[in-house]
Amino acid sequence: MGRGKIEIKRIENSSNRQVTYSKRRNGIIKKAKEITVLCDAKVSLIIINPSSGKMSEYCSGSQETLLEILSRYHSQTGLRLWDTKHENVSNELDRIKKENDSMQVHLRHLNGEDITSMNHIELGDLEKSLENGLTAARDKKTEVAQRHRDSYKAVEDEHDRLNYELHKQTIKTEDNNLRDIEYQQRMSHMSFFRVQPIQPNLHHDR
Repeated sequence: MGRGKIEIKRIENSSNRQVTYSKRRNGIIKKAKEITVLCDAKVSLIIINPSSGKMSEYCSGSQETLLEILSRYHSQTGLRLWDTKHENVSNELDRIKKENDSMQVHLRHLNGEDITSMNHIELGDLEKSLENGLTAARDKKTEVAQRHRDSYKAVEDEHDRLNYELHKQTIKTEDNNLRDIEYQQRMSHMSFFRVQPIQPNLHHDR
């Protein structure tokens, strides 16, 4: 008795779905390899795991690449698998890469590297760039040094001001202490010379 027909629908259980995916993926890749060998077919296969996002791929032939197969697909169908927006992004990436390569070359030249192939005009431009850079570096160095001097002077001025305020406070405290001492001395002196009451002469009364 033959097997019953299996209904094709989404497997709800995630574990069962992952097991089925692995088995079916291996089966599809096996069939792609078989048709490549049996029929000398050009096959390109891409499978993406919906859970992990991991990609599995197969491309027939030792020299054939996915891009070559896609190029053949484009030429035969007139359809493209990416739109103008993606092409613009690709072109922008190429432009940025070229600019970066150019900047790397220029940086090596500024460091005195790879200059043997440069002509007279290029060497003159490089010399001018170095002179401008040196001038800018010197100006910046002078600016930073002046800023440090101004900051140091501000700290010194603040230190002098605080010392002056402390000196004034010390003098004021000493003056207050001196006035207190003088006041106490005057009070003590007045108490010593205070007039005593007159006592009667007892011998005279006898």
